[in-house]
Amino acid sequence: MYSILLSLFPLISLILSGYFLKQKNFLNDGFWVGAEKLNYYILFPAMLFGNLASATIELHLVKTIGLVLLGVLSIVCIGLYALRAIYKTESAQFGVYMQSMVRFNTYMGLAIVATLFHQQGMIILAIALAMSIPVVNILSVLALTNKEQMKFYSVLISLIKNPLIMSCVLGALFNATGLSLWDGFGSFLKQLALCSLPLGLLCVGAALQFMQLKKDVNRLILNTLGRLLIVPALAWLVCQILQLSTLETQVLVLFFALPTASASYILTKVLGGDSQLMAGVISLQTLCSAITLPFILYFIT
Repeated sequence: MYSILLSLFPLISLILSGYFLKQKNFLNDGFWVGAEKLNYYILFPAMLFGNLASATIELHLVKTIGLVLLGVLSIVCIGLYALRAIYKTESAQFGVYMQSMVRFNTYMGLAIVATLFHQQGMIILAIALAMSIPVVNILSVLALTNKEQMKFYSVLISLIKNPLIMSCVLGALFNATGLSLWDGFGSFLKQLALCSLPLGLLCVGAALQFMQLKKDVNRLILNTLGRLLIVPALAWLVCQILQLSTLETQVLVLFFALPTASASYILTKVLGGDSQLMAGVISLQTLCSAITLPFILYFIT
């Protein structure tokens, strides 16, 4: 447990540093907007492309990860839509619940996996990201959109414009060609990747809005327990049924134990969802993950 806490300490400290820097107005809002944009469009996609372009990807591994993702996401979505039918939840709130259960804080995931599971773990996570990012974006947009507003073309365009999806697709295609990255360009991508993780974690902290926790307390607590404990337990069960290796199980359970993505707030606001509820969900999940992640990692290692 001590080694896990030791590994997580700098990551949690970066998130807290981002929060306090934002609260004290040490850096103006323009900095955080620019930092998020730089990370989202340049640094983070460079990391994903570099990992996938140079990874040794086995077809068996892709199939295995795909089965786990399909199993867990299918069960979660069926459960959420069943609850929506029972409680007659509007799209504005249902989209928040969907994102809170299927989206993930990629910055935290990459930082933890890079620290604890190194290159082999990063390959597993990169494949999981490449396969899940398009899926969870589609699920999120559909959940937030009323039936009468749903247009296939607009959904498709938003996915094509997503830099995370494109970097994964291009990285996988480059890998499939069998070519190798030029050493100079590979080193350039590694330097961008090194910038991405700490900047991303600072931005995660800066995005926290704890004032929103005063509203909908019961729903927020149930949502957080479901995301941080029940969903990873479900992922562990699926991994056991499929008899995955220890490393594959560790990375995939961790993947499903991550809090939801900070970017969920932006998507919710753009599509007219309950952005205040989304802000509360993001903040509480991120805060509680500092407690749940060490215990989950201890259980699976």
